[in-house]
Amino acid sequence: MEIWDGYNRDGKLANVDVIRGDLLPAGLYHLVCEVLVRHTDGDYLLMQRDFSKQIYGGYYEASAGGSALKGEDPLTCVKRELFEETGILSEDFEEIGSVVCDEDHCIFYTFLCVTDWDKMSITLQKGETISYRWVNEKDFISFVNSEEMIKTQKQRYLNYLNQKGYLWT
Repeated sequence: MEIWDGYNRDGKLANVDVIRGDLLPAGLYHLVCEVLVRHTDGDYLLMQRDFSKQIYGGYYEASAGGSALKGEDPLTCVKRELFEETGILSEDFEEIGSVVCDEDHCIFYTFLCVTDWDKMSITLQKGETISYRWVNEKDFISFVNSEEMIKTQKQRYLNYLNQKGYLWT
């Protein structure tokens, strides 16, 4: 059983435990953290979601991430999720966005991690990820502007993508 902290919409702890899979009452949210990984050589990491995932199974996504466990702040969560889903250990995280998703009762925190991790040493998490690929900046821009990128993730990355000039108009 996975336990999460419950939060108010403003991001403050509600002092309520939430059990993964239970319906969250109106006005209660949980934290979800994701990280966009860029190698020091400029390549971006795309992770393929396991086909068993209910949402976007088999899709490549420009992130590793998931729900914060009870007691975790966003940075602690994103470090854990990055390690679990990719094997990458890092202390180099920059928050690049946050958004409240009322429909899913989530508060998303999005980070950028720049790493010099050995690109051939990515590990996969059973039930979460089944493959990965590193893409150069040009191919990443094409991915971002294609139907391949998960639309909700693109929206959460919008400020970063605009700042980098990655979006085609």
